Amino acid sequence: MADENDIDDSLYSRQRYVLGDGAMQRMAKSSVLLYGVGGLGIEIAKNIVLAGVKSVTVQDPLAATLLDLGTQFFLREGDVQGTINRAEACTPRLTELNPYVSIKALKNDLNDSTDLEYLKQFQCVILTEAPLTVQLKVNDFCRNNGIKFISADVYGVFAGAFCDFGDHFDVFDPNGEEPKEVFIEDITKASPGLVTTLEQRLHGFETDDVVTFKEVGGMTALNGKQCNIKVVSPTSFSICDTSGAEFGEFTGGGLAVQVKMGRTVHFESLEEQLKKPDILVSDFSKSQVPGSIHAGFKALHKFRETFGRLPGVWEEEDATKLAAIIAGMKEEGQVEQMGDILTRVTELLSFTCRGCFLPLCATLGGVVAQEAIKAITGKFTPLKQWLFLDAMETVHQKENRLDYQPRGDRYDQLRICVGDGVVGCGAIGCEMLKNYAMMGIATAEPGEITITDNDLIEKSNLNRQFLFRPHHIRKPKSTTAAETVKEINPDVCIVAQQHKVCVQTEKTVYTDAFFEKHDLIVNALDNVEARRYVDSRCVTSRRSLLESGTMATKGHTQVIVAHLTESYTTQRDPPDEQVPYCTLKSFPRNIEHCIQWARDKFESSFAMKPSMFNKFWEAHKDPEAIIQSLLNSEPADGAIGTGKLVKMRPYEWLQCVEIGRLKFQKYFNHRAKNLLHMFPVGHTMADGTLFWQAPKRPPSPIEFSAENELHLQFVVATAQLYAAIYGVTMPSPVDIVEVKKIVAGVKVPPFVPSSKRIEMDETKKSSDAGETISSDELQTAAQIIRTALTQAKDKSKVLLKMVPADFEKDDDTNGHIDFIAAAANLRAEMYHIEGSDRLRIKRIAGKIVPAIATTTAAVSGLISIELVKVVLGLPIDKYRNCFLNLALPMFLLSEPGPATKTVIKEGLSYTSWDIWEVQGNRNFTLQDFMDTLKVKMGNAVNFVGQGTKGVYMGFMPTHNKRLTEKMSKLLKHTEGQKYDDLVVSFESTMDDEDIGGPPIRYFFNL
Repeated sequence: MADENDIDDSLYSRQRYVLGDGAMQRMAKSSVLLYGVGGLGIEIAKNIVLAGVKSVTVQDPLAATLLDLGTQFFLREGDVQGTINRAEACTPRLTELNPYVSIKALKNDLNDSTDLEYLKQFQCVILTEAPLTVQLKVNDFCRNNGIKFISADVYGVFAGAFCDFGDHFDVFDPNGEEPKEVFIEDITKASPGLVTTLEQRLHGFETDDVVTFKEVGGMTALNGKQCNIKVVSPTSFSICDTSGAEFGEFTGGGLAVQVKMGRTVHFESLEEQLKKPDILVSDFSKSQVPGSIHAGFKALHKFRETFGRLPGVWEEEDATKLAAIIAGMKEEGQVEQMGDILTRVTELLSFTCRGCFLPLCATLGGVVAQEAIKAITGKFTPLKQWLFLDAMETVHQKENRLDYQPRGDRYDQLRICVGDGVVGCGAIGCEMLKNYAMMGIATAEPGEITITDNDLIEKSNLNRQFLFRPHHIRKPKSTTAAETVKEINPDVCIVAQQHKVCVQTEKTVYTDAFFEKHDLIVNALDNVEARRYVDSRCVTSRRSLLESGTMATKGHTQVIVAHLTESYTTQRDPPDEQVPYCTLKSFPRNIEHCIQWARDKFESSFAMKPSMFNKFWEAHKDPEAIIQSLLNSEPADGAIGTGKLVKMRPYEWLQCVEIGRLKFQKYFNHRAKNLLHMFPVGHTMADGTLFWQAPKRPPSPIEFSAENELHLQFVVATAQLYAAIYGVTMPSPVDIVEVKKIVAGVKVPPFVPSSKRIEMDETKKSSDAGETISSDELQTAAQIIRTALTQAKDKSKVLLKMVPADFEKDDDTNGHIDFIAAAANLRAEMYHIEGSDRLRIKRIAGKIVPAIATTTAAVSGLISIELVKVVLGLPIDKYRNCFLNLALPMFLLSEPGPATKTVIKEGLSYTSWDIWEVQGNRNFTLQDFMDTLKVKMGNAVNFVGQGTKGVYMGFMPTHNKRLTEKMSKLLKHTEGQKYDDLVVSFESTMDDEDIGGPPIRYFFNL
């Protein structure tokens, strides 16, 4: 196993953004015991191993059986032929997940007589499938020895977890969010002082938050002071007493910055919580269900203690016995009320408890693993103290209860829960595929799972995409996932593709016919635009869609059922706020602006300009001819930029370093001086207000120092990038002493004020696209190119093709992140903005979505529950969308919105899912088409459109000639095309406004 202090950043990169270095280091020194590696236990173990704790010990006294294959994805058919222990069987496959984690297996039973002293070596103990008496004993031992305790179980279609981290558990970061900061417009001198945010910006603070201040003018005593606040309005909050003499009058400027405060959480023991449970409610439309499950679980444990077994599968007699235990608990005051919900929960718990609904294992496995990480690290708010989940809606009682009886195959645990009709149904992420394989999806004709992903496996994927192993790196994700899924369940019919689902493939690969042959579409996408596109295709093909996504500890699921619910695009996401061009260019306010500036500078200097250079010479093969054209003031695209690149062109490493030094002077010294030349400190606007006031910050020129590590980092990274795009060989490793000698000899030009206008308009999003180019500039470019060609020993090298940089954030040797990190922090320094560490800069510049395996597992489980509901064809009130945040923890389950109905007139309406079909033939004319729709609509057609083409527009007299033409002639029709979707509007009898309708699908039937 690798050294515990040697944390592999490339493996844990996405997780590190979520947990931070401190929490990662604590995990790398911690040990966890997990008892019970059935379906739930293996989910928990998998997620904890991926997270990177020092060691995980799995303990289980049971032998692997055929029944385990329905939930335990690390067991194979060969493991259930004899008496192989479950813990020992799954240990080798757990070990493959993470080379930094030590995996151990124990076979001994954990019972009332067990000596628990061996538990002292663990920081966290997790129990699954343990009797309540054992849970109580272990919990008491853990509390007395400072060990964090978690117990969790899945019985049938019910799941529950309990956490006890001791009387006093310190949380150093309750939510993991970035501290908020806002610019200040005013602070009153009063008791208490009132802070108003600049330009009425929403501060986002909450009452009792702690903030500190910096850069406050006049009332300088506030700088560095921490204050508890009380929110007065979304743009103001009160702080401490600022009326005293020590506080001067506020003169402007300043920021209020949120201070992240820890908290202490107090837990009660399992014995206490069994009596008065503190339960997290996740679905307020089922607010009584969690308490009923709690009572049902207690009764189930009592049933097992009494009869030495669990209730039989769908046995009425045992259900009656369990109900009697509940009644007895009520008489003893252990159950507050008996009602229909408790009765229903008790009955289903009795019927299904011998089964295990796999999606609940996945969901609870993610939640419990995250709680274990909290227990070890103190990062995020722990569950206090119970969470119960259910999938009752998936259980449909039938007259023939034989459908729920075990049949001696791998699907028995699922069959007990949802019946034989759902097992093997035909119709995506690693977690989803695992769930589908275990549930038997696409294992019967004509079932098929199609997966597609055009990416290759990277090392950073291994931390959360558990189907992949180190030997899979650089292999296609889709085909590798398919192969691994077949190992889990050989019966699954899965087809792997490597195409992108997009406009470019919709006519060749992912056609309407492709969508229509699948019963259900499942998204595992990481961007909004791709989700919108797939949603539009599902609506067009009238196919249900399961949508989900994660970001760090947050996740969402949305079930979209054709003709029943609203689609993904019904609720528009708010547009990303764009930063004004002038802010990025000259007046950054925060480190994010500096990072974006550096990222843009990288793209412009090392990608766009080299590409422009190459295109210029591809278009102008004869250098002398283009030189003459420029001398004649004949413009050519890219000529000015090409001239500059020719003039700058280095031929050896020394020249690359010189360029890096000159770029430093230009970006971080001369530009600051130019701004201050144009707008000196104290400069006032026409209305008498100061130019340099918050949020504008006056820059300070940075004087280069070869002894400053950040200065040298920028020069070296810049030199490396110019060497790469110009094809110059650079030394490996770079000799810093030599670099210092080179920069010491660079002749830095003096500052000369620029006459170029500085953009001030905040409504502009980019620079002017087309600036006028003078004849002098064209002639200068020509002279530069001619001079370079004349003086060069080898003229071919002057025009040698450049190599544009393709930004790659995960290669730490290419200098890309080094350049952006150095440039961003230098710009921040120039504007007196607090800098940032390389990891954060890499995340922002690379637009990396923080990710962690626990959230992925929880989301995949929740969406898999909804898949079963879609297969069953349940009514809308049975489905649940979810937003979760495991850091808090918080679960918000809600019924999806119904498909929005548009009423055309009384008795006629449509939703976004509706398409009116018109069946044509060889002789079908436009008039026939319009007459058909008039019969359905009652109004005449006055517009027919095909894409961007107007087929018929009633207000154009010439279009009346088209009425007798055949539809096959009027429409763009390709060989084999069965139909086309048209846009139609109708005349209104009430006013001048046209009446819209749903898309019209015209079938050619040629």
